[in-house]
Amino acid sequence: MSRGFVNEDDQEEIPFVPPRADLPAAVTNYVTQFGLDALLDEKQKLINEKEQIDITNEKEKRITTNYINAKLKLLNERILTAVVIDLSKQPQNEVRFGSFITLKIGDDTRLQRYQIVGVDEADISKGKISFISPIARILTDKKLGDKAVLKLVNAERVFEIMEISH
Repeated sequence: MSRGFVNEDDQEEIPFVPPRADLPAAVTNYVTQFGLDALLDEKQKLINEKEQIDITNEKEKRITTNYINAKLKLLNERILTAVVIDLSKQPQNEVRFGSFITLKIGDDTRLQRYQIVGVDEADISKGKISFISPIARILTDKKLGDKAVLKLVNAERVFEIMEISH
């Protein structure tokens, strides 16, 4: 249809929905039970938000509803593909998905503690790193006292495993 026959006021703005954390197509969506619970909690909050939309302008209400529906669609895909890893069944003496790892990084005397988690759970400010991150990949299968080397563009960073817990 020609633009000449379209009422400009009928054109709705398509809301941009930011993508979820990157998970490559061929990679299994591993999560901790805490991670799955957080996804389900997020879903319930979106459903509640959608039910409580209090906008009288029909156009704005449709845009808001479409935005929430798009977020729910992405979230539901993550929930449906989630594979919960039972942390109690992980080898206790190796770094695996869900492990809490205390690391000595390079010459730094301060120890740092991280947990390897699913992509939606990852939050470096909380010490949670994604299992597909370069650091998690070099640490996986290592044992207490082992060192792992991350090759950077102009240097190498050495991570020494000081403690592993689940």
